[in-house]
Amino acid sequence: MPKKVSIGVVTSDRMAKTRRVEIRRKVQHPLYNKYISQRTICYVHDENNESGEGDTVEIIESRPLSKKKRWNLVRVVAKSTAVDVTALRAARKAEQEAEKSVMEQAENKAPTEGASEENESE
Repeated sequence: MPKKVSIGVVTSDRMAKTRRVEIRRKVQHPLYNKYISQRTICYVHDENNESGEGDTVEIIESRPLSKKKRWNLVRVVAKSTAVDVTALRAARKAEQEAEKSVMEQAENKAPTEGASEENESE
């Protein structure tokens, strides 16, 4: 029997060599005939830690690797384009603090040079 292959989105990459992948699908309700969104959570073995949160990945069924892990990563279909806002804010704040310290050093040097020139002229 062939192994199942699915495509899903990585929802967690906090574990080493393990990813939590969510596979979304639409199912028609048997009584009301309305389409309902459902999801399946799979724990995937990622040997090289090549996928990240938000990436779309292709996975294949495998033998049980641990209590919950039953899938292997085949490839990363698409990398996530989401921007980490907190990392951007931290980088911007560090850059502003560096500029402040440079400006303060420049201000501290300028009066001392001017004062020494005044003392020499007297």
